[in-house]
Amino acid sequence: MPPPGPQDQPVATLDDVSVRFGTQEALRSVTASFSPGAVGLLGPNGAGKSTLLKVLLGFVTPTSGRMHVLGLDVATDPQRIRARLGYMPESDGHIPGMNAVSFVAYCAQLSGLPRSDAMQRAHEVLYYVGLGEARYRNTETYSTGMKQRIKLAQALVHDPDLLFLDEPTNGMDPKGREEMLELVVDLSTRKGVNLIVSSHLLPDVEATCDRVVVMHNGAVATQGSIAELKGRRRQVFEVRIKGDVQTFIQALHAAGAECHGTGDDLLRVLVTPDQGPRDLFGLAARHQIQVRHLRPSVPTLEDVFADAIGEE
Repeated sequence: MPPPGPQDQPVATLDDVSVRFGTQEALRSVTASFSPGAVGLLGPNGAGKSTLLKVLLGFVTPTSGRMHVLGLDVATDPQRIRARLGYMPESDGHIPGMNAVSFVAYCAQLSGLPRSDAMQRAHEVLYYVGLGEARYRNTETYSTGMKQRIKLAQALVHDPDLLFLDEPTNGMDPKGREEMLELVVDLSTRKGVNLIVSSHLLPDVEATCDRVVVMHNGAVATQGSIAELKGRRRQVFEVRIKGDVQTFIQALHAAGAECHGTGDDLLRVLVTPDQGPRDLFGLAARHQIQVRHLRPSVPTLEDVFADAIGEE
């Protein structure tokens, strides 16, 4: 077999990386690999996702461990790395009194583009993200959704090899969120840009990424191909009951099964390899609970996420 080519190499790696802020450990012995393409960095708020991105950018110095981005050592080459990266932060960073095209062109110049090229690229990327008609408006007049789009524009303007998107749909309405996700997919599939998409929203990651790194309490809970992670899951059943739901859930846990709700009265039950529908009916009957609905279900990223971080 031929040796792996550059397209097969990870775009970013962390090897036993820890970060401490005073007594707070923000990252705990994180070892992770981000493949080319679109990779989701998934976890609840406070899981350490933003800190991980800032460590890879060289903005935060780790307590221990090593990191490489695009084949470069973060400890020795942070400026060369940042020249090839685009970063869409979670927080806003607009300059009051500056219109959108001037702001994005200024960001392009900070990345090393000559003034004329920077202005041309600013117009191009603002049209691409859907702000062409509003590019001469001051950024402080923008809605939350428009501010998200301009953050994406400034991250793209210097044509980076790798994009870090931190909560890219934050605060957007449903239509704007859908359009943002379409842009993310277009960047990774048609434009050939590598992306790390950090989000606490499962649907956003599943809609845009093939692989995922799941964070919880500053550590990696699981990582890999979303399809493979789903395939490793135990069989899942959708169950609707009549009776004491908490009693049923406790009985399931005692029998070694896992259970979490879907937001309505439907339960998703993950059974052990030797369990099946007959066992679920028997368990319900022993606790005077009526099963009104039971059918096999396809494992979802939500199941993977819940199992990885130990949610019930």
